[in-house]
Amino acid sequence: MQQRLIGLDIGDRRIGVAVCDMLRVAASPKEVYTRTGDDSADIKYFVELFKSLNAEYFVIGMPLNMDGSRGFQSEKVLEFAKKLQDAGLKTVFIDERLSTKSAERAMIEGNVRRDKRKKSIDSVAAALILQNYLDSNTR
Repeated sequence: MQQRLIGLDIGDRRIGVAVCDMLRVAASPKEVYTRTGDDSADIKYFVELFKSLNAEYFVIGMPLNMDGSRGFQSEKVLEFAKKLQDAGLKTVFIDERLSTKSAERAMIEGNVRRDKRKKSIDSVAAALILQNYLDSNTR
């Protein structure tokens, strides 16, 4: 069995979290973490999560512009990922363009009410990011 991977959809206020099964076949939404405004407290939370899940690395969605270039939000994601790396955690990146839109569309099709969508959309987006990674890295 392999170690789990943790998918992250990093935003300014919230971070969507997803995990995969031990066989790395399926990703599932785990939670939406609300950022504290103190990056050190946020990093501490993710270090503990990483350890508790015995994860191998984080799969982080990289918000690229439609032309594939990096924008302002990409720099924020890279900055947060650097702090995870400085804490001794491994990270990889995957293009996350339109992941939140895809998550919302899937939730609407699943008849999830608007108030429930708002609470969980970031974790569903993280699951889509992680699933895309799993699907593109199957052996």
